Amino acid sequence: MTQDLIEDPVTTSATPRESGPAALESSAALGASLIAAAALAACGGGGGGGEAATVYNNPISGRSVVLSSGTTSFPTASTDEEAARFLLQAQFSANDAEIASVRSSGFKTWLERQMAMSGPTGVDWLNNKGYGDVMNPANYYDNNYPADYMIWNQLMTAPDTLRKRVALALSEFFVVSLAGISVTWPSHAIAYYWDLLNTHAFGNYRNLLEAITLNPAMGYYLNTKGNQRENSSGRQPDENYAREILQLFSIGLDTLNIDGTVQTAGGAYTQSDISNLARIFTGYDVDTRQSANTSVSGRNVPDTSSVRLPMRVIVGRHSVLAATFLGTTIAQRASSATGNATEDVIKAALKTALDTIFNHPNVGPFFCKQMIQRLITSNPSPAYVARVATVFNNNGSGVRGDLAYVFAAILMDDEARGPTGLTAPEFGKLREPMVRLTQWARTFGVTSTNGRWQIPDQSNPGTNLGQSPLRSPSVFNFYRPGFVPSSTNLNPGTVVPEFQILNESSTGGYLNFIMSTISAGIGPNNPRDMKASYTAELALVTDATALVRRVSLLLSAGQVSAANQLAIVNALENTPVTAASSAATKLNRVYAAVLMVMACAQYLVQK
Repeated sequence: MTQDLIEDPVTTSATPRESGPAALESSAALGASLIAAAALAACGGGGGGGEAATVYNNPISGRSVVLSSGTTSFPTASTDEEAARFLLQAQFSANDAEIASVRSSGFKTWLERQMAMSGPTGVDWLNNKGYGDVMNPANYYDNNYPADYMIWNQLMTAPDTLRKRVALALSEFFVVSLAGISVTWPSHAIAYYWDLLNTHAFGNYRNLLEAITLNPAMGYYLNTKGNQRENSSGRQPDENYAREILQLFSIGLDTLNIDGTVQTAGGAYTQSDISNLARIFTGYDVDTRQSANTSVSGRNVPDTSSVRLPMRVIVGRHSVLAATFLGTTIAQRASSATGNATEDVIKAALKTALDTIFNHPNVGPFFCKQMIQRLITSNPSPAYVARVATVFNNNGSGVRGDLAYVFAAILMDDEARGPTGLTAPEFGKLREPMVRLTQWARTFGVTSTNGRWQIPDQSNPGTNLGQSPLRSPSVFNFYRPGFVPSSTNLNPGTVVPEFQILNESSTGGYLNFIMSTISAGIGPNNPRDMKASYTAELALVTDATALVRRVSLLLSAGQVSAANQLAIVNALENTPVTAASSAATKLNRVYAAVLMVMACAQYLVQK
């Protein structure tokens, strides 16, 4: 993805040198740089892959992950920039210690160690902050804003950074949105879903598919909860989840080759497949058998177990008709005595249905291509997709759907690690706004004085980021994986998913928001509760060149060009800073350096 559109962030025009996403970047990245420069002026300145495998126990999945060295041409990072590039694809930040760790251990060992790590769960965080208290006068059981605080805290502070980055990517594939569930304890419902994604991030796709199918938040979101069988009055099973599990969560609309290219357009499944599959998803509802109700102002409020436990089977609601889908037939399941299927038979039918979906040849390329898009590049080559999909089909030990090996394959592939992508015009991806904010917080040591991490919904594009985790506007995520803007000069077949949420309003909103955040922090208080320390940056503040070089390394893996770095240095030096300068003057220089890098084309596009 072209990013060398500008050589000077304060120039007033630019001519793209490559076709493709260049025209798009000129409106976002160039505009960002111009506004950043104006804002600055307004504020007055400113090893080899053959090492012995090490086994690390994974405390969440209960399994050890020992990755194969494979045939990667780039097993280690030879420079800080290469290490930072890997880290910014695999997690949210690249600080000094993390860069040193990657350089000393190599990519494979770093991944193994990260896959063994776990952090506090989202539900525990909510409960520890008192958000699970049914008698609290704030009525947390009806409010969803604690979930925003929880997820930002998880993204910005949790130690298992690879797991959190992967879970965020999974949340944009298996979408459940806080904006779309109406349930008592919405924050706990979404927290249990988030924890589910973390638990299964390096487990098996088949187990993850079953876990999300039975999760109450998903049940509320896509109508599996309370879905009933057909009756004589014309009621039919709700088809929402059956449709989305096929279209969005597993095989997609088209019949695919192993490399993700289309074999037959619109040929993966039919309406009949959906209608038949929907019968299997009837009879499930939230499990309230362990709930203890508390009377609050005359209302019986259940405890949080109602959104924690997997949904249960209610046999009288389950369709017993035969179901034929994707070449599989599940026979009629009625007992002659009751007219219902038994609970064991219903669960066996679900297992058969999910096994059938899981084993469809589309799943590997469909899922893997979108995970590559979320972490590495919007336009992976067919060969890249095929390599990763092959690992999905077989992890090397005959296991299908092993996500630890899939994500390792994505991150260690030569297309991700090699230098070619740094100059290839269509390689890379636009950094998502929520990833940018998380990166800023982790990079510069943001802390919350009151410990509550009160970062609210950031979905407003005019005043905030235009994106907030676990708040997709629909099941189709914030953007579509195949999004192509109209009236652009993109090369045929090129897609730019994240650009679907980019426009003039969101560009200006991001710049205003991030400018304020960099200097004043974030949160509802005045002064704001969450602020960055910038300790290492202040140590370099009198050397503008060193300061900009450091900020570029940490935020963009050193990909801000020498010309752009020089332009930023020149802008900073318009306001002299010496050792004797005031603390405010020194901070203003750091703020300006961070702002101009975060507004630069070569930062906004992750290579």
